[in-house]
Amino acid sequence: MAIRLYPAPPGAAVSRAFAVSVNGQAAPVRVARVSAVPFNCRWPGHQRPFSQSEPAWFVGFAMDEPAALRVTAPAPFREAVIKPLSRRIVPQADGRTLAFTLPRPGGYTVELDGCHGALHLFADPVKDYAVDSADPRTRVFGPGVHRPGILQLRSGDTVYLDEGAVVHGCLHADRAENIRILGRGVLDSSCNTEEILFDAGRSAAGDARNSRREHTIKLTRCRNVEIDGPTIRDSLVYNIAAWGCEDVRVDTVKIIGSWRYNTDGIDLHNCRRCVVRNCFVRTFDDSICAKGHLGYPPLCEDIRVEGCVLWGDWGNVLEIGAETCASELRRITFRDCDIIRCHGVAMDVLNSDYGDVHDVRYEDIRVEADADAQRPRSQTADGEAYPADPRGDYRPWLISLAIVQHAEYSGGRPERGKIRDIAYRNIQVFSDRMLPARLVGYDRDHRIGPVRIDGLFWNGQPVRALDALPLSWNEFADPPRLG
Repeated sequence: MAIRLYPAPPGAAVSRAFAVSVNGQAAPVRVARVSAVPFNCRWPGHQRPFSQSEPAWFVGFAMDEPAALRVTAPAPFREAVIKPLSRRIVPQADGRTLAFTLPRPGGYTVELDGCHGALHLFADPVKDYAVDSADPRTRVFGPGVHRPGILQLRSGDTVYLDEGAVVHGCLHADRAENIRILGRGVLDSSCNTEEILFDAGRSAAGDARNSRREHTIKLTRCRNVEIDGPTIRDSLVYNIAAWGCEDVRVDTVKIIGSWRYNTDGIDLHNCRRCVVRNCFVRTFDDSICAKGHLGYPPLCEDIRVEGCVLWGDWGNVLEIGAETCASELRRITFRDCDIIRCHGVAMDVLNSDYGDVHDVRYEDIRVEADADAQRPRSQTADGEAYPADPRGDYRPWLISLAIVQHAEYSGGRPERGKIRDIAYRNIQVFSDRMLPARLVGYDRDHRIGPVRIDGLFWNGQPVRALDALPLSWNEFADPPRLG
């Protein structure tokens, strides 16, 4: 089998904005909502206005050989770009139609005259999940639209989402072992709403304690978890959230439709021995994070993120922190990832608690930045409009290392942590200007360093001296060693 398209079930929303064929087969085009502007606020009991979102489209299929695509756009365009740029795909245009070939599975975007209204291509490797539907511990969602609400998984459970399924719900597990969430269907959280606990009033903007919000996939103190294949759409809060878990494997997950406040992608809190690989993550808030929270085991360690494509519409992308309530956050590696868009920090370590963050590696990371990147801002009133500045000079941060006391995340605790033994290797930046970097230590006992950069490239050219960088550091941080 060369190509298998994922069908849209009857009753599921499809779009005619784009016409897409894969190896000559017409592909159904799905729709999601994404953030239109990097404008954020934590409102007391309600979300940011729907008008701050816009449609985006996606197509899913499996391939085991190069796939020839034809995409017809809804309107004329001047420029077409296929991302990640590292794949070096150059489309051929004929009027409103593009022709190009995807060389291998992965997450791609087709962007016409900029980032708005992008078409997302989720090309999965061919895989047979071999799920036993007769097993009483297996819940199979076949082709069609399903509304199970919040499912509580127990040890030994398997949930399978057929590639023709749209499942409106959430999957949660507490103290469970040997659980699996498999399949290429869509897990949709758009029916997930906030529960208002009390009237916070207008004065409480910036404090969401008056509401309860459910994460789409939530794991607490679980062991041996596998999440493989689904597309997660329109999460209310985190898409995948794990606290105090061990041996978690996340593979070929696609995340889109995160436009609401605090929609992180994949967050691992106080977790051990976790792998996130081959995922496409487009989020409004932070993309993939390692964190530490009170009340969970004291270590966050042996985390590996690799082979992912990431698009950040507001927050930071590959991050440790900001919450770092763990004695150590260590042996964390991000490698072979494409950051195709970022508004905050591409590679961030933000220590706002007492954790000792060390032995962190960023390797073979490719960062793309738009010449018309918009500055992320905080909204102060419901009717306030985002002040777009298409000719502005804002560029996201490439690297940020900081030890801070944060009014919320530090919770009033006086303890501060450390950041040490941080290494960057083969970092590629594609931008009209080199992206800035900063190192901010807290005091002489809570410093940053050593930090090493081995191989930094700007548009393919090596950066050989620190003074060629827009780099800053304070007296409590050692300047990085550039190799």
